[in-house]
Amino acid sequence: MTRIFKTLAWLTIFSIAMGYLESAVVVYLRAIMYPEGFAFPLSAFDTHLAVTEIIREAATLIMLAGAGIIAGRTFSERFAWFIYCFAIWDIFYYVFLKALISWPESLMTWDILFLIPATWVGPVITPVIVSITMILLAMIIISNSSKKNIHISLTEWILFIIGAHILILAFIWDYSKFILNRYSPGEIWRMPDSKPLYELGLQYVPHSFNWLLFWIGEFIIIAGIILLFIRIRKSATVKD
Repeated sequence: MTRIFKTLAWLTIFSIAMGYLESAVVVYLRAIMYPEGFAFPLSAFDTHLAVTEIIREAATLIMLAGAGIIAGRTFSERFAWFIYCFAIWDIFYYVFLKALISWPESLMTWDILFLIPATWVGPVITPVIVSITMILLAMIIISNSSKKNIHISLTEWILFIIGAHILILAFIWDYSKFILNRYSPGEIWRMPDSKPLYELGLQYVPHSFNWLLFWIGEFIIIAGIILLFIRIRKSATVKD
């Protein structure tokens, strides 16, 4: 148990520091590109900066995954530590932005969440809810890992994966609908380069968030968490 507490403490510190690093980058970008304050539609930036930003996002995920891989002993533990780090990083990213530049104005303020594989947008409260859900799942696995090797069953994995994909669909729904109102999937596929999509994306202003898809995805993931918790409790009861 001492090992878990030490790991939890250090990974929490690491993830909070990562959150500050992420927010600092955004503060710099906004000072350069949005001197009067961030707002949709997005300002144009060259391809080099866009590629740099996408690679930076990928590098952040690799760093968080790496922390989880080092901390865990089994695949399920490593997954748990990864999503824990991700969740703490994401929550404190917004905490530090609020402290540094008084943004977001509210939990319903729209934000760009990711650019991989497409543009994700949503009210700030949505990634916070997802992060809290990830912390719950991670804590169930981590808190029981000292007693036995916890594994996620196939049924639970299926629920988590389906729920995660539905959440991603909810986040890219509004932006994708905006793009598909102008180009069909076939036209996008046949485009010789991405310049027309990039130029169209600069006109995008968030319209509505698909809350129905979001809550369906959340409930499916929570169902998987409940199944995992019940199975762990039953296993502990049998042993006792």
